[in-house]
Amino acid sequence: MSVLKTREESVPRARRDGLLVKELPDELLVYDLFRQKAHCLNRTAALVWNQCDGETTVEQLVLLLGKESNAAVDREVVWMAFDQLSKAHLLQGRARTWPGASRISRRELIRRAGAAAAIALPIVSSIVVPDAVQAATCRPSNASCTSPAQCCSQLCNAGHCA
Repeated sequence: MSVLKTREESVPRARRDGLLVKELPDELLVYDLFRQKAHCLNRTAALVWNQCDGETTVEQLVLLLGKESNAAVDREVVWMAFDQLSKAHLLQGRARTWPGASRISRRELIRRAGAAAAIALPIVSSIVVPDAVQAATCRPSNASCTSPAQCCSQLCNAGHCA
């Protein structure tokens, strides 16, 4: 007898179109060509994103993360990863909030699992990447400025770029 997976039981699909992906030893760099944003996924977030095939279940992913980190992993860790990946537009479909993501904070997960397990928490760091024209027109340190946006450092102090 086959059991149909509910939307909550199976993981979403990772978005692959319009992305440049570079694997590094402990992280994954993903550049979104459409939004001109760069995302750095730590090992846990990268593992979750790479398993987002629409077929794997959340329970399978929990077991895989537990094996990878040699620690017990809560379902909330997976939901937190989905939430961060969704907000970064790295999952197919519209960004949305996942069932367990808002129920527990990162601090509460660390308290439950212990500081050693905190290394296994998913982290997605994102930055907006300036286009070539913007990058070429910023002013160097000590150049005169009237606003932080003019400075490469984004810091205008007393009329000079920091």
